[in-house]
Amino acid sequence: MQYIGYKKIKGTITVITGLHIGGSTVGLEIGGKDNPIIKHPTTKEPYIPGSSLKGKIRSLLELHLGKHNDPSVKGWGEVHTCAESNCPVCVIFGSSADESTNGPTRLVVRDAILDDAYKEEQKRKNNNWTALDLTESKYENSINRITARANPRNFERVVPGAKFSFEMIYRVFKRHDENDKKNPEMEDEKLFKNVLTGLKLIENDALGGAGSRGCGQVEFKIEIGNGQTKSLADIESSDIETIFIKKQE
Repeated sequence: MQYIGYKKIKGTITVITGLHIGGSTVGLEIGGKDNPIIKHPTTKEPYIPGSSLKGKIRSLLELHLGKHNDPSVKGWGEVHTCAESNCPVCVIFGSSADESTNGPTRLVVRDAILDDAYKEEQKRKNNNWTALDLTESKYENSINRITARANPRNFERVVPGAKFSFEMIYRVFKRHDENDKKNPEMEDEKLFKNVLTGLKLIENDALGGAGSRGCGQVEFKIEIGNGQTKSLADIESSDIETIFIKKQE
């Protein structure tokens, strides 16, 4: 196996409806939010953990590809792992050390931080704008079906319109000898289209918590070079070029 290159996926995530990715509740005060969002410990700005984005892509792809109900996996709903060399899920996202025969995970997902251009725009509109203006409290009630008694709860979420910069690296490996006809492979570059499919699935689903109750609708814009961006509906795998790593002589 040889690491021959990579694809870099950069762009912005725009929050369409409020976004809730939970943080720690340690140290909450009386009257505080029941479910705060995750924030940077120094700047206090919200961010989207790479693990949240990668995990959502993986889980939706497993559903899309029918890998969630694989009879070889013990326990319904568990994370899919297998030793198949042509499994998009296991090649892209990796599998357990005991079962992996496909090498390292292909997809590296960075934490998505608040977009600099978005912050500058907000500060131009309001000189007093701070990270505290990025969140809101959403209040909900669960109602007893018999007594109609309300059980109110609140949680924090990022306001609609907020933008985050994200970056992912898709590593490309040469796994087999090109002349090895006994062990055909699905080339890493061909599997890349599944990453874009996963992002499209998120747009049609939700990111973070409370997705079925109005939260988590997002939109991706992808940079394709020369300052141009494309929506996922218009982008093709070929728009993201592979950067090949030259061997040092």
